[in-house]
Amino acid sequence: MKPVRTALVGCGKVGGLHAAALAALPESKLVAVCDPSLDRAEAFAARHGGRAFRDPPTMLRESGAEAVFICTPHPLHAESAVLAAQAGLHVMVEKPMAASLADCDAMLGAAQKSGVTLGVMSQRRFYEPVLRMKAAIAAGKIGRPVLGVFQMFSWRDQAYYESDPWRGKWATEGGGVLVNQSPHQLDLLRWFMGDVAEISGRWSNLNHPSIEVDDTAVATLTFRNGGLGSIVTSLSQRPGIFTKVHIHGANGASVGVETDRGATFIAGVSKIAEPPLNDLWTIPGEEHLLSEFQATDRAHFGVIDAVAHYHALQIQDFLCAIREARPPLVTGEDGRAVVEMFSAIYESHRRKAVVALPLKGK
Repeated sequence: MKPVRTALVGCGKVGGLHAAALAALPESKLVAVCDPSLDRAEAFAARHGGRAFRDPPTMLRESGAEAVFICTPHPLHAESAVLAAQAGLHVMVEKPMAASLADCDAMLGAAQKSGVTLGVMSQRRFYEPVLRMKAAIAAGKIGRPVLGVFQMFSWRDQAYYESDPWRGKWATEGGGVLVNQSPHQLDLLRWFMGDVAEISGRWSNLNHPSIEVDDTAVATLTFRNGGLGSIVTSLSQRPGIFTKVHIHGANGASVGVETDRGATFIAGVSKIAEPPLNDLWTIPGEEHLLSEFQATDRAHFGVIDAVAHYHALQIQDFLCAIREARPPLVTGEDGRAVVEMFSAIYESHRRKAVVALPLKGK
């Protein structure tokens, strides 16, 4: 396969993960990087390759890139993504897709009009225990999925919020635990259970007085298949306990994954300390497989850099999707659905009412 000429916007922490994959994958030729600080872009290019630019319009005109990866803070995703799509480039956006549905719709509209591929990072879909769950559900092994539960009991300290000036503020982050730490599991919950029909939720800031945004949220969901769901997501448990997604079926069987143990990793700062594992598997006749799954996944974890590995798997899928003219595993519509879920929780809190989906962008 001829490599895709790739470019990157946002030379920060998570940008480094993308750039490392783009420089190493045979499906990619990294030709340009861009950051408002030209000095930072030049230092970044020296590490990873490509030509350094200060602004996206110039990069899009002069680099010859075919696809661009957006790694800026999420309220800034739409501006660069729309410019890239309008210029005919395929676009991969870091999670969450945006902080607002209006931004999501602008990106989707630009991509559809230009006929380019739009994807959103959700690399936990590529975890082996997650793919195992998806396959079991798709094969009907738990019957209809009727109850989905997402629980995160994690932690972020003051140093985290001080590490970047945009963190912890409504105007520059768009929200807190729902927007920044929960999108992966919100995506998994919907991927397993299907589209959401309505949400009722509340949020709070329990023990982070220096920030404006939520550090904890709870919600109940009704899915379009008639199933129910529950969300408890929090950054208020020091030093972090676990993050899990469990799916229970109509035949009484259940499957689950612990995607993170302790506090979730911070892109470009910390590593994944322990392997993601299936922690629940009660499919009749397969109960004994749980220990085998765990042993296999622990062994695999021991020979990979998990942070880099799963980012690279999704980036590879996206680049192959471009060349094969197929949708990537995680599409722009999938990214919008996650933004719709956390937007509905905020709206439910504001209105103190159940919110029906779909929501229109504002």
